[in-house]
Amino acid sequence: MPAVSANPEGLAAEQDDQPIKGRKNGLYGEVSDELAASMKTGWADTELRGLQPVAQAPYAAERRAKLSARFPGERLVVPAGHLRVRANDTDYPFRAASEYVHLTGDQTEDAVLVAEPNGTGHDFTLYLLPRSDRENGEFWLDGNGELWVGRRHSLEEAQALLGLPARDVRKAAEELAAATAVPTRIVRGYDAALEEALSGVLDEEHDDELKVFLSGLRLVKDAWEVGELRAACTATVNGFTDVVRELGQAVATSERWIEGTFWRRARVEGNDVGYGSICAAGPHATTLHWVRNDGDVRPGELLLLDAGVETTTLYTADVTRTLPIDGRFNALQRKIYDAVYDAQEAGIAAVRPGGLFRDFHDAAQRVLAERLLAWGLLDASVYDVEKVLELGLQRRWTLHGTGHMLGLDVHDCAHARRENYVDAVLEPGMVLTVEPGLYFQLDDLTVPEEYRGIGVRIEDDILVTADGNENLSAGLPRRSDEVESWMAGLTG
Repeated sequence: MPAVSANPEGLAAEQDDQPIKGRKNGLYGEVSDELAASMKTGWADTELRGLQPVAQAPYAAERRAKLSARFPGERLVVPAGHLRVRANDTDYPFRAASEYVHLTGDQTEDAVLVAEPNGTGHDFTLYLLPRSDRENGEFWLDGNGELWVGRRHSLEEAQALLGLPARDVRKAAEELAAATAVPTRIVRGYDAALEEALSGVLDEEHDDELKVFLSGLRLVKDAWEVGELRAACTATVNGFTDVVRELGQAVATSERWIEGTFWRRARVEGNDVGYGSICAAGPHATTLHWVRNDGDVRPGELLLLDAGVETTTLYTADVTRTLPIDGRFNALQRKIYDAVYDAQEAGIAAVRPGGLFRDFHDAAQRVLAERLLAWGLLDASVYDVEKVLELGLQRRWTLHGTGHMLGLDVHDCAHARRENYVDAVLEPGMVLTVEPGLYFQLDDLTVPEEYRGIGVRIEDDILVTADGNENLSAGLPRRSDEVESWMAGLTG
């Protein structure tokens, strides 16, 4: 990367002639008057005109209307968040807060959505960072200047794209703090400076209610969101296909090859991966969130790949397949895999409108409990399947819940009310994962030695439809014989 700019810290300088802070150990000293004058002139007009609203703009407006109806007479503040330092003067890639993205369609750092009550509803305003100032040199001297990090939209361009009036975010804290008589709620955790500026009018319990509502607002996806999740699943299928084609390279190197292969597809077809890819070969498959991805990939063992492409609009897939590294399951691997497949089939069949969210979990766990009893891993002379499920004894080997909501977050809607999520009735438009698994740890002395170190999970992304469900990730084979045929066709 190039040497760091004169001012890598904080927001851009104000629009006046505030000087740009120099870098402590920079190679250049003061900027000469002649250079400063040169940099102010000779630039073409690059303003974009005639822009049309982004595709999600009308959907975001509908979401804002629901938000307005829920909190009449109150000011609502939803920040996007800021860049976070990775080390010294390098930052992590920015990912805007899901609440902000859902309500705006924007992904800009340092931005804030504000809803001001107007007597009949709310007036919504976006506070954004304007284009870099060419008068004070910020565009080429500041670490966030456009010559360093790229062009950003002007406020006028943002208004056209997002369908919202836009103001300078550098004035947000001052303007909001000046109106102290308005009941105010903020989504906490993304903008400490705003929270401090508004501390006199905020109430933590009320702020929590806002976060809970916004999380629940994402439970039922609209048509545009379903389209984005379809795209995420299609790209994810392509990523899994890439991995299978390159398994030979992974055997020659490590799990890191698998991680890099899938990540390449995510960057080509989307924004990024939606979460840290789990590329777990051999015994690593028994670790639920194995993201170190530094182990060997050995023929004769299984690869558990749990990965999802995040679209450019930040909707993510979440898919898992367990693959025989040499292309063929052995007898024990197939037995365990087929048990998980049968459990997933039972779980998917239970996903339908009017059913309970819990139904798919209960159906899948029942199948796995029955198999554990049949294999003698649980004592059938002591327990029947009902007792196993009552006591949760199957969890020694199934470990996790069988699925979760999916959307802008891989574990979407996590702050929604329990009665609207875990205890809810399913509705068309909900999207969830169904992902049973069996995991036999290397040091588990309660199972036969040949089981130890085998982990299997199968996961798909399921849309609740008006008359049942649709598997959005059905482009990847699931049945053991289909998996083998698919792999053979890709690897020859």
